[in-house]
Amino acid sequence: MKKLLLIATLLVSISLSAQVTIEQTKHDNDIKLSALPYYSFGKGIGITSPDSLFQMNIRFRMQNRVSYIENDGENGAYDGQVRRLRLRFDGYVGNPKFLYAVQLSFAPGDVGEVKEGENINIIRDAVIFYRPNRHWNISFGQTKLPGNRQRVNSSGGLQLTDRTINNAKFTIDRDFGIQVHDMNEFKDKFSYNFKTAISSGEGRNQTGKADGGIAVTGKLELMPFGAFTKDGTYFEGDVMREKKPKLLLSGAFHQNNHAQRTQGQLGNDLFESRTMKSVLLDAMFKYNGWAAMMSYMSRTTNDNAITVNPDDITESNYVFIGNGFDYQASYNTKNNYEFIARYSTQNVGKDIQALTPNTREYSVGVTKYIWEHTFKLQAELNYDTLKYFNGNTKNNWYLRFQVEIGI
Repeated sequence: MKKLLLIATLLVSISLSAQVTIEQTKHDNDIKLSALPYYSFGKGIGITSPDSLFQMNIRFRMQNRVSYIENDGENGAYDGQVRRLRLRFDGYVGNPKFLYAVQLSFAPGDVGEVKEGENINIIRDAVIFYRPNRHWNISFGQTKLPGNRQRVNSSGGLQLTDRTINNAKFTIDRDFGIQVHDMNEFKDKFSYNFKTAISSGEGRNQTGKADGGIAVTGKLELMPFGAFTKDGTYFEGDVMREKKPKLLLSGAFHQNNHAQRTQGQLGNDLFESRTMKSVLLDAMFKYNGWAAMMSYMSRTTNDNAITVNPDDITESNYVFIGNGFDYQASYNTKNNYEFIARYSTQNVGKDIQALTPNTREYSVGVTKYIWEHTFKLQAELNYDTLKYFNGNTKNNWYLRFQVEIGI
């Protein structure tokens, strides 16, 4: 803990020494924060005090969907739900260098099942920023870690109706801590970003799980041909129809010491803590309506992934270890109809191969962008093949229609 406080003090003291001011026009209420890459079409609803010492921007978005699901060995079923319902506030207090961001979630799929003894997951982001100039972002609070590309992107910026099976199992998601981002993005020349984080490792909205371990994260992003149009690294598909080829290459490493949950920041509780290491690699290309993405994700642990209840040896839980690849390609027409295909492979680690299957996922979809990603219609057909250790297989599929709208 003393080391954590020392590092935090050092980071803040370095940042306070910067003397460059932020350029912000009087009427610009659209705040860009590297740790919170929300997709924005307009500027939301902005309120600025007469003395310009306070600003608040208000946004909302929701996703409504209906699905037909057919799992192997089960009868087909229909499912209709509000998948996501989010309310977001951001702005500054006193000076545009000192910013804040709050995001709340209300849909059942966002909040999750309420369990006895656990906190309600309404708070997604609650974070304070110090931004001394356009290159540096320093944050303190709860928000997304600088992890894999698809998780860092807002769910509102996805081409298909949901993220991949590998993101569901290997992402590092949100956590409480300190982040420092060094941003160096330029329109048509080589660009790069460094992002680091020191966090609790316990995930969002956790209390009563203090331990002697912390999580550390580091990420490097390279854009050889310059920055994407309108922060295009933070949404899928070439909605902006890039006039020149744009490429992103990124790699992140994350170590979560003494993690207490099956997926580090996510999942059920383990019976013993484990130190987990994650490697997250991404590539993204966009040009003239064409887009392609490829991702690699993995998780390993310092000990046997399986933990056993000391009071009942018949009860166990395990760290989800293994690795996976995602491949995604699309074309967006001039009329903003986008055609998408995705293929994912997921292989579980040796310790748990008898407990959970390897998976292959195939997805195709069509999206109609009405107001870019803030108002769109999406249709997706998804097919999964699950292969178990004993040789058995299962084939599951669903057909889904989704509408997203927001401001």
